[in-house]
Amino acid sequence: MKRLTRLFPVVALLAVTSVSGAGPGSAASGGPAVPRSARVGALFSGGLAGGHFCTASVVRSRGRDLILTAAHCLSGGGDGGGASGVVFVPGYRGGRAPYGVWRVTKAFVPGAWRERADEDSDFAFAVVASDSASKGGRELEDVVGANAFAAGRVTGASAVVVTGYPNVLDAPLSCTNRPTAHSRTQQRIECPHFTDGTSGSPWVDVEGDVVGVLGGFEQGGATDDVSYSAVLGSAAADLYREAGGISRAA
Repeated sequence: MKRLTRLFPVVALLAVTSVSGAGPGSAASGGPAVPRSARVGALFSGGLAGGHFCTASVVRSRGRDLILTAAHCLSGGGDGGGASGVVFVPGYRGGRAPYGVWRVTKAFVPGAWRERADEDSDFAFAVVASDSASKGGRELEDVVGANAFAAGRVTGASAVVVTGYPNVLDAPLSCTNRPTAHSRTQQRIECPHFTDGTSGSPWVDVEGDVVGVLGGFEQGGATDDVSYSAVLGSAAADLYREAGGISRAA
């Protein structure tokens, strides 16, 4: 679990980059442009009043309703309290839910994590449904877009952007750096101020693909300046397909 420490007064808040048009991984056309930052959001227990405890992001899926986070956020241990009652708030900022509140309806957690909390399996997917009738039956991906999920990438092939929600802030924190290998199955990145709440943060490469998720070794790291992710390999790809994920080329 990421250790909770006091943030320094100056933090690098996520820059807002707008996207427009429909198509894979983008918001549906016909409305105002949705910032790419809306694809990342905070996980809450029971609703906005419950406080956010982890981070998640939207990834492409057949059902257009899939998020990615760390397994320890959805398995009843670590930062989270299990999947029951968990909601996802994309683009959360300042106590507001600009793109709705989305209930976790089904979680996909690796068996190796459930059985022995295997740090190399600290990734999970979840299907969500809207709590708001105003969304008109649209799925999450139709509202905010989605990133592609890419298993099998070489660690450090490019710099990545890591975006997460420290639980002492009501806005996202973003860091850009190049990951390095911690071991054959774990990767690490130096990013300051990533405290409790940032578990599950996506690592997005220059192609816009998610190539890591904050977790793994020490459930993401014992300090707030170095974070980890399991290397996403065949087990992550299999779980993604089981959860309804689709390939980048699809």
